[in-house]
Amino acid sequence: MTDDERFMREALREAAVALSADEVPIGAVVVADGRVIGRGHNLTETLHDVTAHAEMQAITAAAEHLGGKYLNQCTLYVTVEPCVMCAGAIGWSQLGRLVYGAADEKRGFQTFAPRALHPRTEIVAGVLGDEASQLMKSFFKGKR
Repeated sequence: MTDDERFMREALREAAVALSADEVPIGAVVVADGRVIGRGHNLTETLHDVTAHAEMQAITAAAEHLGGKYLNQCTLYVTVEPCVMCAGAIGWSQLGRLVYGAADEKRGFQTFAPRALHPRTEIVAGVLGDEASQLMKSFFKGKR
């Protein structure tokens, strides 16, 4: 198992926490020096806050851990491609790497704002994407 797969599994665990709270099952972790320094999962329903996405929660936790707003030495693992709002926050944090699982053709930043990230941010797509996609599909199928 690669490091990217290992940490994406951590993000998938966060997505499972969201699912158990009847939130859209998206999870995220921020990693620095081989350690998780920030975790998050969707909390939009719980907090009645459209900005409470998994990425935002994980970025905030990581910045607090580091005592600064820049995450240029960090990697964010998120189960689903970030939206434009989250991509903006990722850009402002100057994140070093973004690794995501499932693509999001309807709301993902790659469709609407592919240049939103910091120019130096490395992007890796598709890590455990089938698992993340299946989690999302089963959640929304249950809602219909």
